[in-house]
Amino acid sequence: MSAGASRPAFPGATSVSVLEVYGGRASDGLPGGTPHLHTVSAEAYVVVAGHGRLQTVDGSGFAEHPLEPGSLVWFEPGVIHRVVNDGGDLEVRVVMQNAGLPEAGDAVMTFPDDVLADADRYRAAATLPAADRPDADRLDAALARRDLAVEGFRALFVGGAVDDRHLDPERLARLHARAVALVAPRAPEWRERWRSGALAAAQETRRRLDALDQGRDPGLAGARVASSPAADAFGMCGRLRTYRTDPVEESHA
Repeated sequence: MSAGASRPAFPGATSVSVLEVYGGRASDGLPGGTPHLHTVSAEAYVVVAGHGRLQTVDGSGFAEHPLEPGSLVWFEPGVIHRVVNDGGDLEVRVVMQNAGLPEAGDAVMTFPDDVLADADRYRAAATLPAADRPDADRLDAALARRDLAVEGFRALFVGGAVDDRHLDPERLARLHARAVALVAPRAPEWRERWRSGALAAAQETRRRLDALDQGRDPGLAGARVASSPAADAFGMCGRLRTYRTDPVEESHA
């Protein structure tokens, strides 16, 4: 790749990450991740190791989906999801629509209603210590954040009984309204990310199809290869290994 060339974007303007689900038990005794939802982006899990469950809440109610090596499950934005790590060694490959949007705030954790109702309190509860702090401090903060979200998750159910019979539709609707209020100010910024990401990828596919329809070369000789180094982080559901997948400018000799 020549100096200053643009690295190809990851396929479909998606992102991929390695997720090692938290093994410590939450405040309700279940080991695993932080319940949350996305407002714009769909998500998929491919299980590569371990066993567990994906707990979900959507307009049809509460459900549990078994997770074992080879399982593939995906869900639309708006689905509340919580990963339960039954064996302590659950590892997942996460594919995320609209790469960049989840990192830009397209994830709302199910904190108690009084926290969701206050943007400053939500931000304080959601933010982890800086990356230069010791890992132990960051992990403690991530697990405390998870436990707070589990508290709010259980509050969606009458009496805290997490099953389909006790889900309160009014509480779920209120959580959706709080989520919209929290993220709505980010919509203009996210629109620009979508235009330069997923929309641009779809338009590039159309350009290539138009060229093929006309018997023209869509640019095969200009194709390039890209790779990305990994970066470790504490995510909502566990330890993450993330990869930069946007078409940044790179310099190669």
